[in-house]
Amino acid sequence: MSPASSGQALQIRLAIVLVAIAVVVACEEDPFLVRWVENPRQAQIYALDRGELSRPTAFHMLGRTAVVIEDPTTNGEWDFALDRQAGGLVLLLPRALGVTTRAAIAALPATEFEAVREAPADTLLYSTRDPVPLKLGTVYVVRTHQQPDAYGQLCSYYGKVKPLELDVVVGSFTFLYDISPVCNNRSLVPPK
Repeated sequence: MSPASSGQALQIRLAIVLVAIAVVVACEEDPFLVRWVENPRQAQIYALDRGELSRPTAFHMLGRTAVVIEDPTTNGEWDFALDRQAGGLVLLLPRALGVTTRAAIAALPATEFEAVREAPADTLLYSTRDPVPLKLGTVYVVRTHQQPDAYGQLCSYYGKVKPLELDVVVGSFTFLYDISPVCNNRSLVPPK
């Protein structure tokens, strides 16, 4: 065997060993684990009965955007809208406005935002069609409308909303929110 061919054989062996090490290291980590960090943000939306059609009246949780539901490009891709009813502010789910969706909201009264670490498993706690009255001191868990994940699977995502300011006269709702980017997972905290 010539020195050149023995050098090539050594390189091939080294490459095989490096590939084997990479496979072993990769197998120790869950390839489907979504790493994320909590990222609470503030947003504001306005009541549907206001005259300005350019004001955002709904919110898309996963997209982290306030949307104008009258805009045809929204295509029903939002998770809740704001309305005034019976002298107060309420969240309306898409189904209340004729949009077929799996979006839902569960109200957790007298709860701190940070204390909500998992969305309720009991589906009876969620409203899917009825208006949800807004109150300070209550945290709302939102199950989003279904949307595809990175692999194309249809998913609902879970997030939480804490009212910061409710202005019935102006018809505005300012809130703190955060959402888990993990498909169909009720955990509202990142994996360790």
